[in-house]
Amino acid sequence: MATDRKQQILETLAKMLENPKGEKITTASLAAKLDVSEAALYRHFANKAKMFEGLIEFIEASIFGVINKITTEETDGKKQAQLIVSMLLRFAEKNPGMARVLIGDALVNEDASLQARINQIVDRIESSLKQCLKIAIAQNGKRILPESDANLMTCYVLGRWQQFVRSGFKRKPTELVQTQLAVFGQ
Repeated sequence: MATDRKQQILETLAKMLENPKGEKITTASLAAKLDVSEAALYRHFANKAKMFEGLIEFIEASIFGVINKITTEETDGKKQAQLIVSMLLRFAEKNPGMARVLIGDALVNEDASLQARINQIVDRIESSLKQCLKIAIAQNGKRILPESDANLMTCYVLGRWQQFVRSGFKRKPTELVQTQLAVFGQ
């Protein structure tokens, strides 16, 4: 039952983050949305930072679970990188509240360790892309710069996430993706 309540708290927090106005979420507003007392929230999470950590753990498990699947099932390094970029854009589009966490928008005025954790996730994404591009070099011998190209792809994803959140979730991250991904294949 406690796990169910924890899950319910995290789902409600994620849903509240989908508000395009991006208003600050307090434990009082979260408790009110759940129709429980703030004390009830603290029975499941030591503090609000722990709630955000729960969301970040979900993001991390989701993203890297799919990245691992892509790199296991797809052998072409260039295609791996393109699939990862597309998946990251789709993830944000399907989870707008999580997009706010990924760009740090939802973490303003929260514990600094949360933003550091997001930074680590972004670094891991870039490392995954770099590895895919190294495979691509080995496969086709084409002279690309894995570090530079992986960084460009990561910045592209971050920019699309940012645009999505700043537009109040109107500018979909996946719009124009096929055309734009072709630029990375050159």
